[in-house]
Amino acid sequence: MASTPRQMSIGMNILGLGGHGAAWRYAEVDPLSYLDIEYYRNIARISERGTLDAIFLADGPALAGNPAAGPSGRLEPTLVLTAVALATERIGVIATASTSYNSPYNLARRFASLDHLSGGRAAWNVVTTAGDAAARNFGLSGAPVHDDRYGRAEEFVEIAVKLWDSWEDDAVLADRERGVFADPAKVHAIDHVGTHFSVQGPMNVPRSPQGRPVLVQAGSSEQGRALAARQADAVFTTQTTLEDGQAFYSEMKGRAAAFGRDPDAIRIMPGLSTVIGSTEAEALARQAELDDIVGFESQLSQVAQRLQLSPKDLDPDKELPWHLIGDVSELGGGSHGFFLAQINLARREGLTVRQLTSRIRSGHRLLAGAPEQIADTLEEWFREGAADGFNIMPDVFPSGAETFVDHVVPELRRRGVFRTEYTGTTLRDHLGLTRPASRYARR
Repeated sequence: MASTPRQMSIGMNILGLGGHGAAWRYAEVDPLSYLDIEYYRNIARISERGTLDAIFLADGPALAGNPAAGPSGRLEPTLVLTAVALATERIGVIATASTSYNSPYNLARRFASLDHLSGGRAAWNVVTTAGDAAARNFGLSGAPVHDDRYGRAEEFVEIAVKLWDSWEDDAVLADRERGVFADPAKVHAIDHVGTHFSVQGPMNVPRSPQGRPVLVQAGSSEQGRALAARQADAVFTTQTTLEDGQAFYSEMKGRAAAFGRDPDAIRIMPGLSTVIGSTEAEALARQAELDDIVGFESQLSQVAQRLQLSPKDLDPDKELPWHLIGDVSELGGGSHGFFLAQINLARREGLTVRQLTSRIRSGHRLLAGAPEQIADTLEEWFREGAADGFNIMPDVFPSGAETFVDHVVPELRRRGVFRTEYTGTTLRDHLGLTRPASRYARR
């Protein structure tokens, strides 16, 4: 019997009103749309029409950026995605939540609840939170150092998984005649005592449809990669060149295998910012129009911020000042992934600062082109061992999502690398992942 051809996974990343900083000024939607649930439901329905795996919401527990420069706040993702799940049927819903400023029991319960309410379509994007602004919102004077954040995150995820497993699949009997709802022998205290937490358990919610909500991880530091290799079902990553993508892909598959995992059980999904036109010229014109709205100085500031430099340190028409750029291990509160994405692309292609600003958006590789060109890149990375799928960040919503679904997705289907219909009902089904057994079940 012939095996089913390997298919890529695709998520739609809803970044505010679009991945471009000028999206809120583009007059496509009301600037306050990001506060309206119908905005998110519309994008989710568009994405579901294209049989995408999931929609994704980033998050952080602090006001990001200058509020004068655009919508910089975010609604709480699990609340938004619960409402989205109730308005859709198949598409997965991935919410970001920090291990730095939550407790394991409450967060594990929240995602188990979302998995129940969505019929098995929930995922948790596990992040630690850098930056002093968030720390000060939780009574701290500054953010914990990187290694401490990841030590807490490792234990946090371990507890969440134990809690999700604490009810065996057949624990619920719902036997009205005998008056027995559940078998107590199949509901387990986890009795966790560790460095950061003590949690007795069990969870106060029965095991959810996926067994465990899908775990996504987005850190690219050494500690982030170790956490992903040990626990993650999918990794959102930031590689900007094919060579770096292939190296990261190979490394993460090898790390997973070293932990005794099937390398195919961890999906590697780089981010890709897109500007799509009917032709390359039309796409470049759209990008130029958006860039003119936001201004070069804003783009320059973003590059400088991710390198932890001042914009004054950057000459737009020269290469990056390599003598001022330290090693990633010396990076303070910034993102290791975004730092490496910028410097690797700039170094490999000898880009000036000005050229770099037009190739990076939202910290990820930016590609402007016709649908066939977008499909070329996705197919190349997928076939050449750099990705199992992608996290797409259109420039402006909803048109960027509609163009991707209506023109790029059909092209991918013609090439045989993306599904023509959903074949399962859960996010694990879409991602090609097996449903895990409870660790407490008798074997």
